Amino acid sequence: MSELDDIVDIFDLLGDWDARYQYLVELGEKLPPFPDEQRTEDNRVKACMSKVWIHASPDPAGGGRIRIQGDCDTSIIKGVVALLVQLTSGKTLEEIEALDIDEMFQRLGLFEHLSPTRHVGVYAIVELLKQKARDVAAAASRRAV
Repeated sequence: MSELDDIVDIFDLLGDWDARYQYLVELGEKLPPFPDEQRTEDNRVKACMSKVWIHASPDPAGGGRIRIQGDCDTSIIKGVVALLVQLTSGKTLEEIEALDIDEMFQRLGLFEHLSPTRHVGVYAIVELLKQKARDVAAAASRRAV
C-alpha cells in the first residue's frame, strides 16, 4: 500500500510524538462533513469509547470501488478515522480486506502511544469499516444478477 508508505514517511519526518499527535488531529479536522442522516446506531462503532460512525457506499467512480466516510467526537481517534478513510476509500473490497491494522499501528508507532482501550476501539472501527464494505459489495453483487 503506497498510501501507508506515504503516511509513514510523513510520520518519520515529524519526529516526536507531539508533532505526530498534532498531525493526526489536523487530519481529523480535514475529514469531510459526515452526513447527519448517517449518524445511526447501525453506523456507530459500539466497542469504542468515543462516538465513531462509519458509512460505506458504492464509489461514484464505479469499478467495484467503495466510498468510506467516517467521523468521531474525539480529536485523536478522529485522526485515526481519517487515516483509515484515506487508506480505504475508493478501494475495492479486496483492497479494503487486505488492510493490516497491526502493520499500520506498528509502522506509525501507534502501539506505544495509544492506550489499550483505544487499541480495542480502533480494531472495532476497522472491523465495522470492513463489514460495511462487505455489505456494499454484496448489495452490488445482488444488483448485478
